[in-house]
Amino acid sequence: MKRLTALLLAILILSFAGVNVYAEGKGIGWYVKRNGRQRPVAIGEMCEIEDYGGYYIDKKLSDDSEKRVIYLTFDAGYDNGNVTKTVEILKEKNVKAAFFILDTIVIKNTDLLCRMFDDGHLVCNHTKNHKDVTLMTNDEIIDNLTDLERICEQKTGRKMAKYFRFPEGKYSIDSLKTVNELGYKTIFWSFGYDDWDNARQPDKSTAFKKIIDNTHNGEVILLHPTSSTNVEILPLLIDKWREMGYSFGSLDELVKE
Repeated sequence: MKRLTALLLAILILSFAGVNVYAEGKGIGWYVKRNGRQRPVAIGEMCEIEDYGGYYIDKKLSDDSEKRVIYLTFDAGYDNGNVTKTVEILKEKNVKAAFFILDTIVIKNTDLLCRMFDDGHLVCNHTKNHKDVTLMTNDEIIDNLTDLERICEQKTGRKMAKYFRFPEGKYSIDSLKTVNELGYKTIFWSFGYDDWDNARQPDKSTAFKKIIDNTHNGEVILLHPTSSTNVEILPLLIDKWREMGYSFGSLDELVKE
């Protein structure tokens, strides 16, 4: 009894101190089941993202729509040379994308970041340091996102686009609400694959086939530009997508009602 009373008292004290003691339990890992060339559909609790400014696919399109669009997005925490190559490929192919960045890119690769802005890409918020947002208090979330905004503007003189992506896709309804109240739209994805581990890169043919076999209309695709495989196949992917009738949309178009 004494132990239970002490535990309840500790929770009460932490709550009054503004600590999100239940955040870890509320963490949800974003997931949508692949459906090949057909559009996947979020089910269950995943649908709740739409109530708080969350997007994962263009709902204005369908499998049968004449208009074919892909939204190309990259999570770029640092540059190992491949992010620069990715930006160069996009310039050569005349494709605009969205880059979700951390403060490492801003501080250590400011020239590259300025080039993203100059080339017309959207520079978006992926948190300052890739920490688990679901373990943060509301104030910590606000400070983390606005700190990255401030650093970016100080270094480049440019403002970040108001789009956010949760690190590793781990979110909670409370954190979604907080991000939305900051004026952000949260961008999840309808297709991504295991491309983030530089020590476990798939071969080019396997990666290319997996991506093309799962291409669907209104797709928000998540790629990591640090991947050597992605850099090698990106020109081929762009050419193949165009051959399939796809154009490359802006997130501004995705969230437009």
